Amino acid sequence: MAIVRDEQVIKVMRQYNPWWRGMSADIAESKPQKRLAFYEALKIIKHKTLRRFAVLSGARRVGKTTIMYQMIDNLLSDGVGPKNILYVSFDNPMLKLVSIETVLSIYETLYPIQGTRYIFLDEIQYTENSELWMKVIYDSRKDIRLIATGSTIPGLERDPADSGTGRWSILKIPTMSFYEYCCLLQLEEPVLPHRLRLTGLAEMSRAEFGNLMDSFAFLEGHFNRYLTIGGFPELVLSDDDIYAQRMLREDVVDKVINRDVLTLFNIRSPLLMEKLFLYLSINSAEIFSITTAARELENTSVATIESYIEALEMSNLIYLAKPMDVGSKGALKGRPKIFIADAAMRNAVLMIEDVLSDEKELGVMVETAVYKHIVSFYQGTAAQLGYFRKAKDNQKEVDVVIELPREKILCEVKYSNNSHISAADAIVELCRDEKSKVTNAFLITKRLDDFGIAKHETKVPIVRIPAIAFLYLLGRAEADGQSGKM
Repeated sequence: MAIVRDEQVIKVMRQYNPWWRGMSADIAESKPQKRLAFYEALKIIKHKTLRRFAVLSGARRVGKTTIMYQMIDNLLSDGVGPKNILYVSFDNPMLKLVSIETVLSIYETLYPIQGTRYIFLDEIQYTENSELWMKVIYDSRKDIRLIATGSTIPGLERDPADSGTGRWSILKIPTMSFYEYCCLLQLEEPVLPHRLRLTGLAEMSRAEFGNLMDSFAFLEGHFNRYLTIGGFPELVLSDDDIYAQRMLREDVVDKVINRDVLTLFNIRSPLLMEKLFLYLSINSAEIFSITTAARELENTSVATIESYIEALEMSNLIYLAKPMDVGSKGALKGRPKIFIADAAMRNAVLMIEDVLSDEKELGVMVETAVYKHIVSFYQGTAAQLGYFRKAKDNQKEVDVVIELPREKILCEVKYSNNSHISAADAIVELCRDEKSKVTNAFLITKRLDDFGIAKHETKVPIVRIPAIAFLYLLGRAEADGQSGKM
């Protein structure tokens, strides 16, 4: 006897699909502001000749469900029949007890209609054998276009080449960029040159650069809030920042670690996982030694820490930045930097009071935001991302290295009132070294009046640019379809 009756499943499905009853998609969910992932996912499922499923992967509360509702609105506006669209969330206690096959069977019995069907499966990580069923559906049902989401989808992401090649595309959805944050709040946009690229700033005159920086002055308060609240749409729209941080800690961090990660990755020690995430939050943006972490965390085995790190990365809670060679300077090997996926997550976990007055903490927050923005900007390109640290002088480091076939870009974060760099700094040495093949370099500063070309004699100019402008322009370029073209 089935645990859940078909009638119970149908009742849940009707609640999730109000368009079956002549209603539109829930306006509260389908917000007018659209993220880049909306356009990418829509392009995938609407493509005339290349059939692919779209999988949206991202941390809790980044807006995956909202993107689904926006896609449904778009399909309905394009004349797709309401009953040709199915949305279900497997986070629902009732639906956790049934399979994808059962849901589709009930839906098609309910509406035996013709034409292309658009199936939206939310929180697919709670279903068994989701990747197997997606493969079966893709191969046997040419009339189905499928969109799935998950805060972590181990079966799909651990080895997508095994079954997903040519069947689905995984779109990683980070938290919102600073530009998207401003758009969501419908803030006035700075007056900017048309299709301005960050790599073009070196050609600006001092006056032009100054006028550009002045245009960001009114956003400084919002930038500080963005660093503390982060890029989670629901929290951005909240009018209670203290409560928003509490919700971030409870809903985004605790639920993912204490429920999703433990269940999906067979974590044997929940307490160790919590301690590891706290350890990573404390040491965020620092070079990570797995042997040191294993020793300091109850003398745990290195293999255990490695598996837990993999689980956190696949759950979209952390980023790993690997060491990279740059030119003739010997680089540190084998030790990554680990960034928490959003600076606000770290703030919520550590509960640091008055974080905006702590220059050291601010520096970590901004470096985290810079790395996250760059990961998002270069997603889907051939770019290799990491950091550089000189092996024989481990004080010499460049925070972010971006390497493409014809480009090598350096980004160093100096988010302090004194952003001075000396001729001996790594970024200066590398910009002088012909063998480094650096094409562009940025020094990311704090104050809006701290901009221009660094005075050091280098083969490649080092552009000093305030963080608020760097992040806004990078996010705007991504939204304008210039991803991967800094």
